Amino acid sequence: MGKSPVTSKDDAQALFHSLRSAYSATPTNLKIIDLYVLFAVFTALIQVGYMAIVGSFPFNSFLSGVLSCVGTAVLAVCLRIQVNKENKEFSDLPPERAFADFVLCNLVLHLVIMNFLG
Repeated sequence: MGKSPVTSKDDAQALFHSLRSAYSATPTNLKIIDLYVLFAVFTALIQVGYMAIVGSFPFNSFLSGVLSCVGTAVLAVCLRIQVNKENKEFSDLPPERAFADFVLCNLVLHLVIMNFLG
């Protein structure tokens, strides 16, 4: 007679299936950058957890570590945006140039972080 109503479990399964199929079609170089971003964010979360448990005596060291991880993650996301072939805004930018920008910005970021440490 009538169809059964679609449950939220079915919607969630359809969402996960579509995300899985979309990610399987993602190029390998973008997957590597995604792993790098996840590693940087996970490292920052570990540092925040460590500070919550142990304490933050050298607070500038804690800030330097977290800002270094977060800054690196942001720069990696910018690299992923520039390297993605489907992004039409950066279609004329070669991937080598995007990677060189990433390395140079990381160098500047970490020089500022080291200066902040003292």
